[in-house]
Amino acid sequence: MNKYDVTALGELLIDFTHNGTSEAGNWIMEANPGGAPCNVLAMLTKLGHRTAFIGQVGNDMFGKMLKKRVSSINIDVSNLVLSDDYNTTLAFVHNSPDGDRDFSFYRRAGADAFFAKDKVNVETVKNSKILHYGTLSMTNEPVNEATMFALETAKSFGVLRSFDPNLRKPLWDSLEKAKERIWYGISMCDILKIAEEELEFITGKNDIEDGINAIRAKYSIPLITVTKGKLGSEAFFDDGEVSLHTSKPTFMKVKTIDTTGAGDTFAACVLHDILENGYKTFTQERLGEILTFANSASSLITTKKGALCVMPDKTEIEALIQFGN
Repeated sequence: MNKYDVTALGELLIDFTHNGTSEAGNWIMEANPGGAPCNVLAMLTKLGHRTAFIGQVGNDMFGKMLKKRVSSINIDVSNLVLSDDYNTTLAFVHNSPDGDRDFSFYRRAGADAFFAKDKVNVETVKNSKILHYGTLSMTNEPVNEATMFALETAKSFGVLRSFDPNLRKPLWDSLEKAKERIWYGISMCDILKIAEEELEFITGKNDIEDGINAIRAKYSIPLITVTKGKLGSEAFFDDGEVSLHTSKPTFMKVKTIDTTGAGDTFAACVLHDILENGYKTFTQERLGEILTFANSASSLITTKKGALCVMPDKTEIEALIQFGN
């Protein structure tokens, strides 16, 4: 029996979000635990799964806070390294009135970017059902080498690999390098969650089905989901025998204040269904149910600031499905 349902590798950082203005007119910033891979684990843990995180933060006030908070929501942090050489990565989030956001990253000496291959625990990867990853752990060395090693290890032991590019353009030296690393991530995955704009970025196709066909012309990935923000999501399944495609609208009757973590929440819900129902038998009805559940959860997370520590529970998700529209 696997010790973990899902292990994720990548960035763990502080998302500073604007939370009011002081009497002196200065912004008050709230330090929210964040980082896409760990956000995914937080949602999965809320849904009752066993999770573990592999990565690095600084041995500083922020890194110690992150370790404590992540551990408190029952994510295994035994593979979280506290570095004495590098500081915890910081991201400052600016929200627009509709809840969408821009990021300013402080990461050139960020601990997550300097996570090394020799810190990857092979036994943790081996004893996981799914390994989840993104591209922030591919922007530079040595973390890129560590990611590749973890993926090759997972593949050699038959561990399912789940990929969400989570493209952050300001963190790349060039967009061509970003595109190349996303294609590498796709080449190594069994389960792909990708945003509509990321699909167009790597394929040059502004039609979603054309983009999916461009991916599948290179790699046979059975399950691909595409998130479209306020327009909902789509799912594509093709195992060589069965070919399915469905789409679902999002839930609009929520008050969105911060979209941080929405895609991560969605990705976690897709993995939740796979853990519950397996990765072989998909039907049109099942794909629809996956999208509806994931859309509901990702809508709910946008009603709160931050993501990692405020994930919705199953009761909230099901209530929105029943009464939300």
